[in-house]
Amino acid sequence: MPTAAPPHVPSPPPPPLTQHGLTLLLVVLLAVAALVLFAGGGWLLMLGGTPYYVLSGAALGFVALLLVQAQPMALWVYAGFVLATLLWSLWEVGLAWWGLAARGDVFFVLGLLMLLPAVARRLSHDPQVRGTAPSMGWRGGRGALAGVLVLYLGVAVASWVVDPFTTRGSLPGPRGSLAQGNGVPAGEWHAYGRTGHGQRYAPLAQITPENVGQLEEAWHFRTGDLRGQPGDPQETTFEVTPLKVGDHLFLCTPHQQVIALDATTGEELWRFDPKIRSGLALQHLTCRGLSYWSGQGGSAAESVAPATPGEAPVAAGGKPPAAPALSGPELPVAAQDSPATDNCPAMLYMPTADGRVIALDPRSGEVCSSFGEGTGQINLWRGMPNVKLGGYYSTSPVVATQRVLVVGGTVLDNVSVNEPSGVVRGYDVRTGALLWAWDPARPDDQTPLQPGQTYSASSPNVWSIMSVDEALGLVYLPLGNPPPDQWGGKRSPQVERVGSSVVALELATGRLRWVFQTVHHDLWDYDVPSQPTLVDLNIQGASVPALVQPTKQGELFVLDRRTGKPVHPVREVPVPQGAAEGDRTAPTQPVSSISFEPEPLHGAAMWGATPFDQLGCRIALKRLRYEGRYTPPSTEGSLVYPGNFGVFNWGGIAVDPVRQVAFTTPAYLAFTSQLVPRPDDTALMVQGDNQPKDDLPALNENFGAPFAVKMGAFTSPLGLPCQAPPWGYVAGVDLVSGEVVWQHRNATVRDLAPVPLPFKMGVPSLGGPLITQGGVAFLSGTLDDYLRAYDLSTGETLWQSRLPAGGQATPMSYLGRDGRQYVVVAAGGHGSLGTKAGDSVIAYALPR
Repeated sequence: MPTAAPPHVPSPPPPPLTQHGLTLLLVVLLAVAALVLFAGGGWLLMLGGTPYYVLSGAALGFVALLLVQAQPMALWVYAGFVLATLLWSLWEVGLAWWGLAARGDVFFVLGLLMLLPAVARRLSHDPQVRGTAPSMGWRGGRGALAGVLVLYLGVAVASWVVDPFTTRGSLPGPRGSLAQGNGVPAGEWHAYGRTGHGQRYAPLAQITPENVGQLEEAWHFRTGDLRGQPGDPQETTFEVTPLKVGDHLFLCTPHQQVIALDATTGEELWRFDPKIRSGLALQHLTCRGLSYWSGQGGSAAESVAPATPGEAPVAAGGKPPAAPALSGPELPVAAQDSPATDNCPAMLYMPTADGRVIALDPRSGEVCSSFGEGTGQINLWRGMPNVKLGGYYSTSPVVATQRVLVVGGTVLDNVSVNEPSGVVRGYDVRTGALLWAWDPARPDDQTPLQPGQTYSASSPNVWSIMSVDEALGLVYLPLGNPPPDQWGGKRSPQVERVGSSVVALELATGRLRWVFQTVHHDLWDYDVPSQPTLVDLNIQGASVPALVQPTKQGELFVLDRRTGKPVHPVREVPVPQGAAEGDRTAPTQPVSSISFEPEPLHGAAMWGATPFDQLGCRIALKRLRYEGRYTPPSTEGSLVYPGNFGVFNWGGIAVDPVRQVAFTTPAYLAFTSQLVPRPDDTALMVQGDNQPKDDLPALNENFGAPFAVKMGAFTSPLGLPCQAPPWGYVAGVDLVSGEVVWQHRNATVRDLAPVPLPFKMGVPSLGGPLITQGGVAFLSGTLDDYLRAYDLSTGETLWQSRLPAGGQATPMSYLGRDGRQYVVVAAGGHGSLGTKAGDSVIAYALPR
């Protein structure tokens, strides 16, 4: 009987191509990651940083080698590496999701790839399994790695529900009676901050936390004025807060047009174009708002009622009364170029980018020819040194009181040492005649200019919004510092006394009453950015007329506005020393007991989208000079934190005078500055490919100074902030106790990220908040395009509405003719921040 042939056992098929391909891809990825981490980590270690990245590079290189050798140990080693990374991450940042994600996202994804069956088959010891079995099961290293990844995912989920950046609490209720509002009716808004006190508080209670969710768009007006026109600087912005007088809403656009709307319907009533000069040397182009004078003896309603028949305006091109010749450059004359009238029972004042303040009739938009010696305007270039149109003008609304019009202006930052003056002037509010001038470089000298004299060049200026207490007869100035910002070797003692200070002047005379300096010898562009907010506080049983001053470095200085003395404690703290050649640093700086000063940056605070750009940020931090806040500028490069964007900027804060609390919007972004030695007074040292076009200024060149300066945001190689989020908050402050009661991350990266993901990371805002008597606060200035409403007591977000463009402006609120409370915001974007451009003015109200 023949012997049966043995059964045929087929040879195992060769491993599929995908198995080898995936393993090869993993090896390449791990090898590249290992190389970057080992090399970069070694550099960081030599700079004094953490050894984690060197060790990680070594671990990943070992895993890649084990994969090449098809050793199952690769999974065990990788599992150990991921577990070590998780523990290290928790040690550095705790349950802060964005910090955890930056440290482990790439490694988590690579771990998932290593769990795939194709990789498992290659790593199996059993030759029968390799290429045939679906996987090596979940035994051994594969199960260990899976368990570590599950643990990592569990920690991530826990971090999604834990917010280590939130402070919860509830602000106190009413502690006083509502003041009369400086004569402004409750349903109106007559100044940038509603009144000269700058509180941004609407005494209206129709909108409450219970019904704010019902807000709907009532009307939407388009101005037709968009940025991007010839001659526009990068920082062309729509930052206006409208005024509401009678039934009229008054606003201005970035290109200086003035528009009157029906406050209830949003219908355009009139429009004025000041026809500003072209070819301006502009650093900023904006109009934050107008100013209003109600006249003497007439009501607000009468001052904006239609003109009576027979008041024929001077026709455009007609001849107003002869005016004396003005010194300075030739400017357009408003009363000649536009319809004019000599009968203005009330006035609107519009500052223009070519250096004028124009007076308009609120009823018609006609120029008030009785103002400015028949011209309808003030020429701010009179008495100015270093005349270059666009290099000086009022970007913020002037102060209009019953008798005096107070005007400041912005001076170009870091262009040269030969700029116009930061002089602040008082004019007759009715006629425009000069009453007094306060020169910050001669703060105690009230001597009028003699023929041929000019005000002091390049002195500290008032570019932000001033406040006024007419009862005390004082006007309050937030002062900047003289150019150049980052080098002060030639500043005079007089300038050093008032630079970066809050200054009180007598309204009638301009005489200096008191000075409170927020930064000594400012080398960081920490000029006082925000309008001083005036509020009466109940301190230890007594009512104190207070002034609250936010600063870029995060302080809330609370001062007695009569004397400038602190109400809440202020202490002087030692700061880093060692200024650039020819300069000095102040030994101490003032710190308020109410402070939003951020924690100093360190390696664990660095961030990125991946471990690799986070490593780059750690290296950059070590290479920069950084010794905490007030690190002096240097030629090697210094880290400035907070940066000159500020913890607070021109939007300021909003204060409830009844509850005596503040709604604030602290922001945190680090910047870098590097002094660049200048060989002469003309060479372009820092412009590079961004040389200015047309008449725009060469920013940061500091012609005439020993150094130019390079400045920028502190960002990773991918362009993300190097510091970990959150970057922006809302916070509630009890101004009586000096306590920060609550604080929350605010807003999303929806309009900042390449993909519109609504992650609540906490982003900065530029533009101020609004508080209403109903207990609701509003904010539109965040870098995502939303108007939001908050519960003032707790800070919780109650409602939000999508805006068609960036809302970098301060909202306001009033009563319409129909009895409804309206909230109005301008949405036009900000050129420097890159938010979406637009030309919208939107009103919201509860349903009829």
